[in-house]
Amino acid sequence: MPEISRFLGIVVGMFYSEHGVAHFHAVYGEQEVSVELESGAVHGTFPTRALRHVLEWAELHKAELLANWDLARQGRPLNRIAPLE
Repeated sequence: MPEISRFLGIVVGMFYSEHGVAHFHAVYGEQEVSVELESGAVHGTFPTRALRHVLEWAELHKAELLANWDLARQGRPLNRIAPLE
């Protein structure tokens, strides 16, 4: 999974070959979630605090995430996105 950001032990990335609604993946230790960009729907399990951080970060960077989704669909390199501070 190409990494686009990393913060507080959370790794965020997008896959080039995925279809369906625009989304990203976040990994924290052994746990993984995918988050839909438009609806904010979360699939998978994450510690509550880590999930709050991921959702806050996603809201701050929604436009950049959508731009990266378009790049991934075109098979182009993804842009790094600033971590949550």
